Amino acid sequence: MFDGESADAALERIDAWERSLARRAEQAQELARRTSELTATARSRDGLVEVTVDAEGRVTSIHLDETTRQQSAETTSSTLMETVRAASSSLFKQLQEVTADTVGADTETGRMLVAGLRKRLGEPYE
Repeated sequence: MFDGESADAALERIDAWERSLARRAEQAQELARRTSELTATARSRDGLVEVTVDAEGRVTSIHLDETTRQQSAETTSSTLMETVRAASSSLFKQLQEVTADTVGADTETGRMLVAGLRKRLGEPYE
């Protein structure tokens, strides 16, 4: 019935499997909670542009210093995009850390989550 395994040993294997599932579920819940709270803010090198992104990489805030009026729109646009990329990069690093701390960076769940954010951000973050 148990392929040479005692009933006690089989029950212990089932209990260990249940504990493992419960632990993974707790880790996944912690990961979801922590990632949903992530934000990242970056400031341009000249300090004139500040951008904040949410956990999904969406821009939630842009602050332009009044001094940006004295430069070309092209310069401001370029600085803005550079700052968005910096905020996104910071978010990506935070997600990698949270993933490693909860489910593990080398787990299937961890790899899928990191790959998903990388795809949403549209950048080759490492």
